[in-house]
Amino acid sequence: MNHSTHTRLTETQLNAEMLDGATIYGPEDEMIGTVDHVHGSGADAQVVIDVGGFLGIGAKSVLVPVRQLDFMTGEDGVVHALTSWTKDDLKSMPEHIDRQDETRPMDDAQ
Repeated sequence: MNHSTHTRLTETQLNAEMLDGATIYGPEDEMIGTVDHVHGSGADAQVVIDVGGFLGIGAKSVLVPVRQLDFMTGEDGVVHALTSWTKDDLKSMPEHIDRQDETRPMDDAQ
């Protein structure tokens, strides 16, 4: 895929509405993950990328700064991103667990 003809997203477009579900491509133009969801917006946003697994099962979630990814739209209007990270690089990052997804301790459940 020739990404040089794709349109880079502006800072105001770096939000959940635009980025959720975007495919992430590595240095060899291989798919290495997808954006699960976004924390914040703009240049300071962070994206949660699901890497590995099959159909969402067994995937690992990692949190990365949006500025570490080059988000753009292709000729088809689909948002995707490029990164210098490989799938193995993402898999070696600490797993991200959202606070709202954690189970509350038993004494808080009452």
